[in-house]
Amino acid sequence: MDLIVWRHAEAHEAQPLEDDMLRALTPRGRKQAERMAVWLESQLPQGTRILSSPAVRAEETVQALKRKYKVRDALSPGASVQDILETSGWPDAKYPVLLVGHQPALGAVVAHLLGMPTEACAIRKGAVWWLRQRQREGQGQTVLMSVTCPEKL
Repeated sequence: MDLIVWRHAEAHEAQPLEDDMLRALTPRGRKQAERMAVWLESQLPQGTRILSSPAVRAEETVQALKRKYKVRDALSPGASVQDILETSGWPDAKYPVLLVGHQPALGAVVAHLLGMPTEACAIRKGAVWWLRQRQREGQGQTVLMSVTCPEKL
């Protein structure tokens, strides 16, 4: 199984009393999302299931990809590693899954899957981490396939 995590692009800072779920992307964030969408479009396998947090900034990020996606509350800010892994179907889904969500939850998922301390993995705004589950000699392994950020494209 391939699990691709995409942290939402740069969003406006929260204003006092503003609902965090309603924060939108900045102009720079829209450009980051567009750059990553072009890269993803050239890389994503057919049949990839795309799931997004319901937060405005996450949906604006995934919309740059111009593919169908589904919103999942389990990807909201503050999601647990368990919520995210269950939502993705890891490690048993028969199709690749792209998740668009938030830090620190996505970083915690990557760290968990790679056997690192939870706080050891920070994912930059707009970046994509691509992981693959495979079997070797009867053992499940998680392989880091790619890390790409919009500034490098």
